[in-house]
Amino acid sequence: MIWFKGIEFAHPGFFWLLISIPLMVGWYIWKQKQLQGNLAMPTVRGFAMITKSMLPRFRHLSIILRSLAMAALIVALARPQSSLSWQDTTTEGIDIVIASDISGSMLAEDFKPNRLEAGKNIAIDFIQNRPNDRIGLVVFSGESFTQCPLTIDHSVLVNLYADIKNGMIEDGTAIGMGLATAVNRLKDSEAKSKVVILLTDGSNNSGSIPPVTAAEIAKQFGVRVYTVGIGTNGYAPYPVQTPMGVQYQRMKVDIDEGTLNKIATITGGRYFRATNNSALKDIYEQIDKLEKAKIDVTQYRKKTERFLPFAIIALALLSLEFLTRHTLLKGAIT
Repeated sequence: MIWFKGIEFAHPGFFWLLISIPLMVGWYIWKQKQLQGNLAMPTVRGFAMITKSMLPRFRHLSIILRSLAMAALIVALARPQSSLSWQDTTTEGIDIVIASDISGSMLAEDFKPNRLEAGKNIAIDFIQNRPNDRIGLVVFSGESFTQCPLTIDHSVLVNLYADIKNGMIEDGTAIGMGLATAVNRLKDSEAKSKVVILLTDGSNNSGSIPPVTAAEIAKQFGVRVYTVGIGTNGYAPYPVQTPMGVQYQRMKVDIDEGTLNKIATITGGRYFRATNNSALKDIYEQIDKLEKAKIDVTQYRKKTERFLPFAIIALALLSLEFLTRHTLLKGAIT
């Protein structure tokens, strides 16, 4: 109802009094039945010339006006108030760079549809759940490069993330180079918190920067690194293109958990191991909780009383009921 849009009530308990209105109407109906009587006449010819009057049709106007007045009075007693509120918000920003391994081993299908696609899909959900953070993307294989610099335009970031694939750069696993490139994107950031999420399924075998050295550089710039080892335990099915079509071979899962753990420890982050899609999603959810932006909110509220119009309506209806009952309806059939 448009009258009550943006309205709050200081004493909503008074609305229980609305129960009295149907009770009052019920009593009125019962009383009217008690007043009814029967009159037997041999003929109605004597009433034939009586002029019809509209007055009896309005004999129930009194109870209608009284009921409406009671409803308006109850609303007034509940003290309707308009509420105007506004707030000041302060956010401590977080800058995040996701460093994703796109080497050939990421095509293994122990994740569905494979490690690379599973990592992309879950990371995109993570990005979309953090609309207030600047996020960037670095990809690495035998070398590394920035796919997307830090940006608040997450639609562009998501599109660029969706486009990454194996074969974009020379194959290999340059974990140190991937981390160093991510740190380079964050070193000049003025954010309160600077984070790298590094995801890989192997051991460092390429690049000119050792992973531990890259971790020491990250520490110097105040960058916290969360490392994620992705891959099942033991062996994983790996697709191989042959003249007979795609064939699968068993590939040993070889994640350098010791190095990934050391990177996380040096930088004050954490190491996680994902063995399936569900576990990887849980890891991103944990990181999401660990890296929440601090928000200070100061709220202001201003309330204005709105009971007076309802009180005036109740008084007007009661006055109208009194006047009609003692003037216009005084002679009505009751």
